[in-house]
Amino acid sequence: MQADLHSPQDAAGLAKQETVLTPRFYTTDYAAMDRLDVTPVRAEWDAMMAEYEGDNNHDHFQRDAAFAAEVAAASAAWSPQLRRDFQEFLVSSLTSEYSGCVLYAEIARHVENPDIRQLMRYMTRDESRHANFLNQSLKDFGLGIDLVNLRQTKRYTFFKPKYIFYATYLSEKIGYARYISIYRQLERHPEHRFHPIFRWFERWCNDEFRHGESFALLMRAQPHLLRGANLLWVRFFLLAVYATMYVRDHTRPWLAEALGMDPTRYDHEVFDITTAISRQVFPISLDTDAPAFRAGLDRLLHWSRRIDAAKARGGLVGGIARGWAAMGAAGCFARLYLQPVRRHALPAQMRVAPVW
Repeated sequence: MQADLHSPQDAAGLAKQETVLTPRFYTTDYAAMDRLDVTPVRAEWDAMMAEYEGDNNHDHFQRDAAFAAEVAAASAAWSPQLRRDFQEFLVSSLTSEYSGCVLYAEIARHVENPDIRQLMRYMTRDESRHANFLNQSLKDFGLGIDLVNLRQTKRYTFFKPKYIFYATYLSEKIGYARYISIYRQLERHPEHRFHPIFRWFERWCNDEFRHGESFALLMRAQPHLLRGANLLWVRFFLLAVYATMYVRDHTRPWLAEALGMDPTRYDHEVFDITTAISRQVFPISLDTDAPAFRAGLDRLLHWSRRIDAAKARGGLVGGIARGWAAMGAAGCFARLYLQPVRRHALPAQMRVAPVW
């Protein structure tokens, strides 16, 4: 369990943490990115660039005068657990959005390919807005993060372009599914809207959706990424993204409960939406409704909690317990990975509409 956040330094420290569950900053092979060819999807690509150019969210991420006052009034009634969970949610979300901003800006800076440079500049614009909007909400609690310092001091992980495609596509699509599920829940039950930021989620998640569409087109234009041995990587990233979400949401369940949702039911709703969307590009999907899959996620959560307990205990005994629990988690992940997957043909229509 994380300690409470009391200062910008605490928030920055949380943003810089490197664990299985925390967002990372990435760098990649820019020369390989420069060689990408979108010719096979040119018509869909040009239509998408026109959508980016239209920038229908250019006026969306604005706070009115009542925003901070509403936060102050509502947060006075929060439980300590909800306060900690929501602040961690803001830090994690900001780190994730800013990670995309940094990656896309660096790709745009290093490539000459006009199609890739144009796309990355548009996505940098969007992610920068998201990150700054989240940072404003952290500042309401005196926890604003110095993003320039974060960019300079957080460790970067190298990912090959194909790993960037798989991971970022899923991150953007599951981000859409998470945000739209919360927004629809609060449409039905506005009494659970404990913070004004949730009013922005519908149009916000459409940015996430479009970003995912961009990576879908990039992958459909490089079809070798979606067949053969590469499907083993697709399978890995599908499981990694789902498992990370499940463990993280059940580690801070008060956030979902404050929104009037059961964490397990919410997560599986998000899995269903993400799986339905990802059929546009991945010829395999996980059977997340299978009893063995659900039981495996619960076992993974069990091992994660044991890792946290061992870490908190410290010392030699804690170190041994932590190693044992890490082995248990790895074995559980491997068993989940080996479960049967569903297979299907890719649709002729590459684009998907955000209809959820």
